[in-house]
Amino acid sequence: MTTQDPEAPEGVDLERPNAARIYDWFLGGTANWAIDRQFGEQAVKTFPMIKTVARAGRDFLGRGVRYLARNGIDQFLDLGSGVPTVGNVHEVAASVNPDARCVYVDNEPVAVAHSQILLEREGVAGRHAVLHGDLRDPADIWKRALDTGVLDPNRPIGLIMVGVLYFLGRDEPVAGTIRKYLSLLPSGSYFLSSHLTSDGLEDMADSESRESIMKQYDRSSTPIHLRTRAEFTAFFDGLELVEPGIVFLPEWHPEEMESKATKKLANDPAFVGHLCGLGRKP
Repeated sequence: MTTQDPEAPEGVDLERPNAARIYDWFLGGTANWAIDRQFGEQAVKTFPMIKTVARAGRDFLGRGVRYLARNGIDQFLDLGSGVPTVGNVHEVAASVNPDARCVYVDNEPVAVAHSQILLEREGVAGRHAVLHGDLRDPADIWKRALDTGVLDPNRPIGLIMVGVLYFLGRDEPVAGTIRKYLSLLPSGSYFLSSHLTSDGLEDMADSESRESIMKQYDRSSTPIHLRTRAEFTAFFDGLELVEPGIVFLPEWHPEEMESKATKKLANDPAFVGHLCGLGRKP
């Protein structure tokens, strides 16, 4: 495939694999191209459990959204939402509250195009919306999200940044960007997030395989940047952490896990290398 592929949405870079499309392939989706599948196949050879780890991240998103929906949150802003796959935010939220609404945001044209197609096919494009944008610009994203008419800025919102912050470089003001979003949210809103961590990486038996995966992503259009538990925890400054606090993915309300594959990870939660948390704005 080349950048001239007529089936690719406008603006899609097919010269290098992309994280959203790779993740889609890990989860068994079809919104990916040969270059993404080649990357994924090599990643599986290097780290055979990577598909299970990807599923663990998706499962956490579902548990978090269900928690929020059960606790009165009926509108969501999902930043870095990726390509639609099993367990999309609006679908999970609707399983608890059929009136729930969601605005999706992603900077990958394939993710945006497929999200729009999904919403139109389901006949819910008016209740939900998708934006092509960069989460690094909170003012722009917030304005455009409100312009959709989907979100009510006077009521609590569930802000989601799951599986995306580690694509922001170490020289970028990630904490400051998050604070800007949080400052725009009304009281009673929540922040749901996850992040790959460097804590304990060197002690893992497969540390060389994980480092190889990192180098592989360095050659993609979306390099990965690990952060420590302390750095990730700081993203929740000023928020009331929901129990059990900042933990590894399989430790966050494991009683609600549905996937047999990810349930097995509960025996070694640090294996996934992902921290997660949920905080409420007072």
